Amino acid sequence: MSRFLERIIERAKTDKKTIVLAEGNDVRTIKAAAMAIEQNVADIIILGEKASILKMAEEEKVDISAATLINPVEDVNFKDFVNKFYEMRKAKGMTPEKAEETLKNTLYYGCMMVKNGVADGMVAGACNSSSNVLRPALQILKTAPGTKLVSAFFIMCVPDCEYGADGVFLFADSGLNENPDVDAVSEIAISSAKSFKTLVEEEPVIAMTSYSTYGSAKSELVDKMQLATKLGKEKRPDLLLDGELQADAAIVPSVGASKAPGSPVAGKANVLIFPDLNVGNTAYKLVQRLAKAEAYGPVTQGIARPVNDLSRGCSAEDIVGVIGITCVQAQNNAE
Repeated sequence: MSRFLERIIERAKTDKKTIVLAEGNDVRTIKAAAMAIEQNVADIIILGEKASILKMAEEEKVDISAATLINPVEDVNFKDFVNKFYEMRKAKGMTPEKAEETLKNTLYYGCMMVKNGVADGMVAGACNSSSNVLRPALQILKTAPGTKLVSAFFIMCVPDCEYGADGVFLFADSGLNENPDVDAVSEIAISSAKSFKTLVEEEPVIAMTSYSTYGSAKSELVDKMQLATKLGKEKRPDLLLDGELQADAAIVPSVGASKAPGSPVAGKANVLIFPDLNVGNTAYKLVQRLAKAEAYGPVTQGIARPVNDLSRGCSAEDIVGVIGITCVQAQNNAE
């Protein structure tokens, strides 16, 4: 376990939150619930068929007796949540019958639990696509105040690395927005600055990355990151944000000094903002595999309350890490 994750788990324990795990039909969820309870990371709610959940726990020989098991249709809040969901969505054609059917889906029900304060955050995605996880979050919880869009990032912990925040970086967007426009890239940068400070507890130094540094190349691709940099600075002049910068100029002090003299960011960046998902997703996977980095994510930012999507290839240990991150996000939301 990295120092970053150790610190996240430590912080989660100081102000325990309630996290709903919406995929009680997946054995990894059951194992993660047991581990989170044992480590005292969070209070856990598991959604699904109670008998099936208990059977899996017995077969895996894990203790989830301290977890709350809820089958949505049997829950005391089900009818109230159905009515609230109907009122929330009726202008978009929702009917009471359709609302009831929709909330039988644990992803929707979990978001309603977060919306109504029964839980502080939700984790899902071990056996659901990102779109299936995020759709109910956007319909029910919506975007955070002052935020225009939802995006996804990875916290990268690179061993034996002198760059970034002692080898810790935030990469965005590396999991959600395929080809964000200039305004969206600037918003991703601003959201990422907040996320980095919340989770890593260091000041964000944000590089708007490109294959060009300070106009060394000319193209529409370069223009995009130059304009996103300009817009980001206009929106948040208080942030250490600069670009466009090549990756080496962003993180290596000697290269930054040579390619972008006078830049307050070059050679010091710990938050890397990418032009599109092709770059962001490829970058995190390359660093993860070639540098043997630990990659935590995709972590969602910009939703009013924390809902995090898992990789479908995740392990139970990965889920516990995301539970911890979701707790810390929830702690920050409550401040």
